[in-house]
Amino acid sequence: MLLYRALLTLLSPLFALMLLRQVLRGREGLSDLAERFGAGLSTIPRTKEPLLWIHGASNGELTAARGLIEEALRRAPGLDILVTVNTVSARKMVAGWALPRVTTRLAPMDLRPVLKRFLTATRPCALVSLENEIWPNRFVTLARHDIPVVVAGARMSERTAQRWGQMGILLGGTIRQTISAITKLAAQDTASEQRLLQLGLPAATLLPRMNLKSTVELATAPEAELKALQKTFRRDKTLLAASTHAGEERPIFEAFHRLQQTHPDARLILAPRHPSRAETIATELTRVGLSFARRSKGDAPEGAPIYLADTLGEMALWYRLSGITFVGGSLTDHGGHTPYEPVQFDTAILHGPHVSNHAAAYDALDRAGGAMDLSDAAALSEAASALMSDPDRAKAMTEQAHAALIPLRESQLRQEAFWAALADLPKLQALK
Repeated sequence: MLLYRALLTLLSPLFALMLLRQVLRGREGLSDLAERFGAGLSTIPRTKEPLLWIHGASNGELTAARGLIEEALRRAPGLDILVTVNTVSARKMVAGWALPRVTTRLAPMDLRPVLKRFLTATRPCALVSLENEIWPNRFVTLARHDIPVVVAGARMSERTAQRWGQMGILLGGTIRQTISAITKLAAQDTASEQRLLQLGLPAATLLPRMNLKSTVELATAPEAELKALQKTFRRDKTLLAASTHAGEERPIFEAFHRLQQTHPDARLILAPRHPSRAETIATELTRVGLSFARRSKGDAPEGAPIYLADTLGEMALWYRLSGITFVGGSLTDHGGHTPYEPVQFDTAILHGPHVSNHAAAYDALDRAGGAMDLSDAAALSEAASALMSDPDRAKAMTEQAHAALIPLRESQLRQEAFWAALADLPKLQALK
């Protein structure tokens, strides 16, 4: 840990400059930068009740964990919850839920002085960290203060495990100390579980596997908004590119250009994972000569075949409008985003080869014919064209997808095992 802490201390000015760059770009304010370094802790409402610290990276993780947060509130009426996040947009989203006894703020940097101030001010009784949010100083410091560390839906890709193994060698056992600080862990899948065990996770800490995203149900889209847009978007002729990343839009544009040759009435809704990339995407669309309208600018969608959905919190609307969905993060190696959301809205699923974040789900979908694995623009265009020509086939895919995911959805028994583990932690007996 000494080498990790020394390296982090040396690099902290660079981290501060990177965050300052976000301020200069207008994506964050100076107060946000200060919050990351432990400012404003006195504003956190405190009662005599125990405080549960829940941490997730961004919108996706926290959306998946909302049910967990609400269940904790239900089980323990006296419990206070502090939710920390890595992004300003996630903080705004959680605050917008307006849940009782829940406070949200940006997570503290993984620096010992910052963590010391944070823990002194908040005095959490436990930390529940979501998915792949595993931080060395944070976990080891909590363990040394006898504060339990629980990881829910832990995810560890093969590439990350290899990187962590290399870091463990370079940083003198830092990774093993971090992993050993975990009190309880529920892995997302078998592969993640095995990789964590190989990195030094004690087998006694394991809980039944749980995928938080498998139980997420997005709120339905506003009916008035939906009806207005349905005049423009025929569901069987609309392709949604959901949660795309840099490097994916170009092949999607190429695929859509090809699709228009066979289906001139086709429409594309492009919903990037990070709406802050909208200007870059708009520039690329203009460069390749494709006509588009922008949601954030209030453009009328009927004026162009491509609708750039560069807003947050409207995915349910885009799923409802689209009979076919390409799931982003899968053409480039980002592990692929959740298939559970498009399945919820009965839209046929297309995806690229990189789906390690939800490997079991995509494997089940592909084997059952509930999704199609594509590798390039030509394959994407061909698949979309075939489904637009045969809506019954698209409908059959959605039915097969629902059936394929039934065995993977979390059982009440697994959820109860997680809550029983939390209830055994000090000061959390109220969760029983």
